[in-house]
Amino acid sequence: MAMEDFSRHQQGIIKGYYSHAGALGLQRLAELVTELYLAEGPKKQKLWDRAGQALEKLAVPPSRIKILLDGQDPARLAELVGELQAK
Repeated sequence: MAMEDFSRHQQGIIKGYYSHAGALGLQRLAELVTELYLAEGPKKQKLWDRAGQALEKLAVPPSRIKILLDGQDPARLAELVGELQAK
């Protein structure tokens, strides 16, 4: 669909969503950190997979993503979230 197919109000909502997409992704990653601290079993691996996808969307260097995913330490992921929020 082209933007012309949406009302002016809808276009504003869509533009607002995409202009804040980075902040929304960072917030989701922070929430994943909390879930990782509490998760156990197979759910924990699924959360790490989601964290890896979120890091890719936030343009974190692949080498850093690999280190985080290999170590699977929520504290190190939380440190990265803090660094990204400081930017």
